[in-house]
Amino acid sequence: MASKAAPSCRLVFCLLISAAALRPGLGLYTVNSAYGDTIIMPCRLDVPHNLMFGKWKYEKPDGSPVFIAFRSSTKKSVQYDDVPEYKDRLSLSENYTLSISNAKISDEKRFVCMLVTEDNVFEAPTVVKVFKQPSKPEIISKAPFLETEQLKKLGECISKDSYPDGNITWYRNGKVLQPLEEAVVIIFKKQMDPVTQLYTMTSSLEYKTTKADIQMPFTCSVTYYGPSGQKTVYSEQAIFDIYYPTERVTIQVLPPKNAIKEGDNITLKCLGNGNPPPEEFLFYLPGQPEGIRSSNTYTLTDVRRNATGDYKCSLIDQKSMIASTAITVHYLDLSLNPSGEVTKQIGDALPVSCTISASRNATVVWMKDNIRLRSSPSFSSLHYQDAGNYVCETALQEVEGLKKRESLTLIVEGKPQIKMTKKTDPSGLSKTIICHVEGFPKPAIQWTITGSGSVINQTEESPYINGRYYSKIIISPEENVTLTCTAENQLERTVNSLNVSAISIPEHDEADEISDENKEKVNDQAKLIVGIVVGLLLAALVAGVVYWLYMKKSKTASKHVNKDLGNMEENKKLEENNHKTEA
Repeated sequence: MASKAAPSCRLVFCLLISAAALRPGLGLYTVNSAYGDTIIMPCRLDVPHNLMFGKWKYEKPDGSPVFIAFRSSTKKSVQYDDVPEYKDRLSLSENYTLSISNAKISDEKRFVCMLVTEDNVFEAPTVVKVFKQPSKPEIISKAPFLETEQLKKLGECISKDSYPDGNITWYRNGKVLQPLEEAVVIIFKKQMDPVTQLYTMTSSLEYKTTKADIQMPFTCSVTYYGPSGQKTVYSEQAIFDIYYPTERVTIQVLPPKNAIKEGDNITLKCLGNGNPPPEEFLFYLPGQPEGIRSSNTYTLTDVRRNATGDYKCSLIDQKSMIASTAITVHYLDLSLNPSGEVTKQIGDALPVSCTISASRNATVVWMKDNIRLRSSPSFSSLHYQDAGNYVCETALQEVEGLKKRESLTLIVEGKPQIKMTKKTDPSGLSKTIICHVEGFPKPAIQWTITGSGSVINQTEESPYINGRYYSKIIISPEENVTLTCTAENQLERTVNSLNVSAISIPEHDEADEISDENKEKVNDQAKLIVGIVVGLLLAALVAGVVYWLYMKKSKTASKHVNKDLGNMEENKKLEENNHKTEA
């Protein structure tokens, strides 16, 4: 019995002194694993031919061992020790490689592979390192806005569930932010979950902003160590609303117009370049020293010309910060004298004036019966053709919609005036009697014949134009007759008679009445003839003077050169001809 027990006693003794039986030259081995992955630890020992069994253990912080797995070399069976934290997580292969599933932070230990023979124990230690990638960093507790020149908390960068703990860095527009007294203050904190042993890192940033930070992106990153080395993860960008005070105010006129005219509505808008922009301003109107408190707009309705002037606005709390704009309210007045409906008598004088008063030079156009006149009308002696509808129209070309117009309806009245003419037909069988009438309102014409004779046609009348028209009849009187033409309108009744000889008696015809248009043509022709005659007379006079001067010089020369009688006779003849020419 003793001989059988001795080997067993030696085995127990060997286990107790296993630390001294390590294979010479076998160094420390480390296995890196990601959190949640499977940890694989090879034994790293050559299996001896006389192997009895293999075991795995880990060491507590105080150095005491905790056995977790056993495998017999003969029975090929595997036994796992009752260790709660490794329940259902262990796997020991035939080559004594130990696998631990669902790696945890608590698995960071010193594990030892033990191969036991009858007379020896071989051990190979392995150190396990577990790494957990932190969550993507996030900027939280962001400030709703930042104010220039004020140190204010911008936000916090947080990254969770890291092992080991990582480091957080802040960036402005991609550049690292370093702590700077009274400008950049960074406070870093880390906290470990006692259950999961994972770290949460938090970094708060206090930052003094300037206007250069407008629309600048801020980010943060977490740098950590993983199984393959150091890595960095970045947060999303954060852009902050930067508040800054107003440094300048401007004033606008809405809606923008090239020109403002009387009757328009004006809206003044005051703007400050601060953020947020000012909501209230003081508006100063021309001639009013006190400002009117209002929102950023102030409206004037139905403005008049006296609204022309400088308009200003300022901040309520900084009246020295002021802006101004000049506004001109354009106006246009037209006075037509006389205007409306005016009735005058023929031959009367009628002065007409169209007076313009405007904020700038205005164009004036005269129209008569929708036809543009070359100049303004003036009547020293009214004619029937002067009657009509006159319009004086003015406008400011630079101001849209600013036009004025007034009208004058001129009525020229006159009592009926009659002139009668007669004309014998070339055949000698009839005579045409014409009654020319002028007057306004249009006179009515009636014919009366005294004597015998046939009336061939007495209904033909000309159009009534410019207060004139005529009526004519054609007769073949067998004896002398008297024709009476009566013209009557609201002003008077006028009668005129004309004696007409029998058709068998020849008589002198009277010329027809010349119309105004023909009169103008005749006048123009007469003027042309007079002009031609005057021109010819002037030309003859100039030619005579030139010839006289020429002859005078010729006489002086002949006295000095030739004094014979023959030349004297020629000179006398030339003088006689000269006198005739002058005559």
